[in-house]
Amino acid sequence: MVFVTLLIIVQAIIAKSNPIVSPERLLAFKRAKSLDNGVSISWLDQTWAKDIFKDNEPTKTDFELLKTLGFKSIRLPVAFVFFESKNIPIENVLVHIDEVIKLCRVYGLKLIIDYHYGQINDSNYLTETPKIINTWLILTKRYKNESADNLFFELYNEPPHMNPVIWKDAAYNIAAAIRKVDKKRTLIVGASNFNSIYELSRTERLADENIIYTVHFYEPFLFTHQGADWVGDQVATTGVTFPYNAENFPAINPKTKGTWGETNYYQYRTDGNVQSLTDKLLIIKKWATKYDVPLICGEYGAYSKYGDLDSRCRYIKAIRQTLKKLNIPGILWDYSGSFSIFSGAPSIQNLPDCMKDAIGYTGKN
Repeated sequence: MVFVTLLIIVQAIIAKSNPIVSPERLLAFKRAKSLDNGVSISWLDQTWAKDIFKDNEPTKTDFELLKTLGFKSIRLPVAFVFFESKNIPIENVLVHIDEVIKLCRVYGLKLIIDYHYGQINDSNYLTETPKIINTWLILTKRYKNESADNLFFELYNEPPHMNPVIWKDAAYNIAAAIRKVDKKRTLIVGASNFNSIYELSRTERLADENIIYTVHFYEPFLFTHQGADWVGDQVATTGVTFPYNAENFPAINPKTKGTWGETNYYQYRTDGNVQSLTDKLLIIKKWATKYDVPLICGEYGAYSKYGDLDSRCRYIKAIRQTLKKLNIPGILWDYSGSFSIFSGAPSIQNLPDCMKDAIGYTGKN
C-alpha cells in the first residue's frame, strides 16, 4: 500500500514537471515562431491623420519593400473606437483591412489585426467589454475562412493601468466569444499596465490553449521616448545616447525634476546597456517557460525625433539580438511613423547603413 502511494506521488511529480502539451498549444508555439521579424504598420491607428485612410496608406511598393527587407509578419493596429467616433461605418474600415490581407497573401506575409486605442478601464469594463466583443465578432465572422496560420487576432492593444484581475476576466470573455465562432484562430493577449512585462509575470495564463502572449518593451524609457510630447515632462530630457556614456550624458531637463522621469534619469547609468535589457526580458521569458506558453514581443523601437541615429540603430540591434537569444519573436514599431527605421519615406535608399545592420538586411533577402 505504501509502495502504491509512493508510486502515485512520483507519477504526479513527473506529470507536473513534464506536462502534456495540447496540440492547440503546440500549434500556437509554431505560429508564434512564424511571426518573428515583424513590423507594425501604424496606418489605421493614426487618429491624428488629416486624411483618414489616406495618410501613409501602404501600397504594393511598400509590401515589396517589406518582403525585400526580410520581414515575415505585419501587425496592423486598427483604431475601431476612433472610426466609430467619427461616424465611419465599420464596413468602410473592413474594406481597407481586406486589402491588407490580400497584399499579405500575395507577398507571403503573416498578419496580426490589433484592436487599438480602446477605452476599457476599471470603471467601465462591464459596458466596454461587450462593445469590444461585438467588434471582434464582426471581424471573426468576416475572416473565419482566412488561414489560421496566416491571420492572427490581437484582442486589445495595451490595456491600461487597471486591476489585472478585471482585465484578465475581460480578456477571457473576449476570447471565449471569438471561440464560439472560430475555434482555430490563434489569439494574442497581453497584460494590463500597457502590456507590461512585470504585470504579465504576475499573471496566470488564460484557460485557452491557442493563445500567444505578448509584451511591449520600450526600456529604458528615458532613451526610447526622449522628447515624446504625448508622454509629458517625464521624458523632456533629450540627447540621451545608447548605451549610456558618462562623457556625453546630458543634464536633466528641469521640467523632469519631481516626476518619475527623474528616477529614470538617474537609473539610466545602470539601465542603459545590453545586460540590463537582457535581465528585464529574462523576467518574462522565465514566466513563459513556467507556464509553457508561446511569447512574443509585440512592440519595441525608439522615437526618432530626438534620438540620434547611431544610438537608435545600436538599440534596435541589441533588442533584436537579445530577443533572438531568448527565442522570443519580435515585432518592430514601426514602419513609417515617428519610430520609423527610415530616414525619410520608406525605401532602400532611405534606410541608413547602420539600420540595415540593425534589422539584419544584407541585400540578399
